[in-house]
Amino acid sequence: MPSNARERLLTAAERLFYEEGIRAVGVERILSESGVGRASFYRHFPSKDDLVVEVLRRRDAAWRAWLADTVDASPRGTDDLALALFDGLAERFAAADFRGCAFINTMVEEADPSSPAHRVAAEHKEKVIDYLDGLLAAAGYRGHRTLAGQLALLGDGAIVAALRERTTDAAPRARTVAEALLATAERADAPPLPGC
Repeated sequence: MPSNARERLLTAAERLFYEEGIRAVGVERILSESGVGRASFYRHFPSKDDLVVEVLRRRDAAWRAWLADTVDASPRGTDDLALALFDGLAERFAAADFRGCAFINTMVEEADPSSPAHRVAAEHKEKVIDYLDGLLAAAGYRGHRTLAGQLALLGDGAIVAALRERTTDAAPRARTVAEALLATAERADAPPLPGC
């Protein structure tokens, strides 16, 4: 267990929020699980909401690093490297601790788009789209931003389906749809269509 009080609070809160939900877990439970006292909690976080935001920021950085590592380790070529998202999701869906997407879960619990937690969760989704956009742009796809949004949508749908179905099958099904999208997408290096 980490010795730093702030780190212990973040670790306990991240696990509890993911397993049980943000609203279901109170400060007392976080204090109990982390072994940190109330005064120390408030020295590090003025409120539970501040803790939630920091947990989400930390999880965002970790999740995006995981995605980058997944892509870097992928045997896929440049043209279909964005599909590594679905390969990685299949692995996540098989994990015993899989409880869906912490960011989707947050946006459901914190439905007000102006709430700090909702904003951080929505920003995470935009950063994932930005990353996929970069992969697709590097592969020469025209309309890569739109295509990145479509792949992210398929990824989110696969996450929800995997949670509902309790199976890893949603990832390869979503990847099949993504492959079809990439196969029909225009490429910058594609020869022009013949004229009349």
